[in-house]
Amino acid sequence: MKHWKQALIASSAGASIALGLQRRKTASLVLAGVGLVTLASEHAGKFKKLYQNLPDYLERGSKILETASLIGVGVAKFAESRGVTGWDEI
Repeated sequence: MKHWKQALIASSAGASIALGLQRRKTASLVLAGVGLVTLASEHAGKFKKLYQNLPDYLERGSKILETASLIGVGVAKFAESRGVTGWDEI
């Protein structure tokens, strides 16, 4: 990769983060897009593979979030019942 591409990717990522922290969403997204397009132009094969596997990644992510949600509900129910029992004992 040429040095100017590395500089463009790094500077656009840094500027995107800085603008995101300043809550300038549009400018932040534009700069992030510039960095991603530059990176994709250099590694087209890897991005194509990522694009093809994206549905699998999304399905796995949704399963993980669903499981975490069920665990959270279970913990909340346990804490609620435990709290009621504790107050009854007092």
